[in-house]
Amino acid sequence: MFAYKVRPAPTPPPGKFETGTGNFEGMAGILGAVEYLEWVGNTFGEESIEKYSGSFTGRRLALKQALTAIRAYEYELSRALLDILQEIPGVTIYGIQDARQLEERVPTFSFTLRGWRPRRLAEKLDEAGINVWDGNYYAVSVTERLGLENKGGMVRVGPVHYNTVDEIHRFGEALAGIINS
Repeated sequence: MFAYKVRPAPTPPPGKFETGTGNFEGMAGILGAVEYLEWVGNTFGEESIEKYSGSFTGRRLALKQALTAIRAYEYELSRALLDILQEIPGVTIYGIQDARQLEERVPTFSFTLRGWRPRRLAEKLDEAGINVWDGNYYAVSVTERLGLENKGGMVRVGPVHYNTVDEIHRFGEALAGIINS
């Protein structure tokens, strides 16, 4: 297979497909991410060790444990965030809202609040120390189809496994405080 390559690149694969200097920072970053996930699995994945120890060992087992632990914890975050958003009058949630289907989504929620432009609400949450995004997140076709593109899109809050349920509650308190101000 012909490869466009820089002159000093070797002729045999895989080096012949390199178009320049290797992405050493990216390689180190991947190693760092794998080592972090391995730590998560060894630290928080004890519950799933029996499930996977017959099929996996070593680092592979730790990674399976990590992803299982992260998924279980993110389910808790999803549940807490969904409960809070559903309690706030005027909030419209986009995406899965049925608590029985939380396994089918990640804990990232996009929503609008009646009477508020997404940018202004994001700014007010920022003033309360809550980081969210606003706009279309490069999903212009989605916001157009939902009729939200010309209204500023949506607000998106996306907790991950290193956030806490307490932080989700703090988000809810900040949102309620903004509405009541």
